Amino acid sequence: MVKIRLRRMGAKKAPYYRIIVADSRSPRDGRCIEEIGSYDPMTEPATIKVDADKAKTWIKNGAQPTDTVKVLLKKAGVIE
Repeated sequence: MVKIRLRRMGAKKAPYYRIIVADSRSPRDGRCIEEIGSYDPMTEPATIKVDADKAKTWIKNGAQPTDTVKVLLKKAGVIE
């Protein structure tokens, strides 16, 4: 199954995440199909950048967002 999830980037104690589309069996920081956005929790307020068209297309084609990504997509206004 294809999932929309976070890939952790950045240094220790300074996380930065990319929102990616990946196979559910691949490791967290492993191979991805496509990057569709980013999330930086260290800024005030947290920065969320998402390519809405790509996200909607992947969801329409059956990709399942994780719980955390679902919240981020709602905050970004991509899904309701």
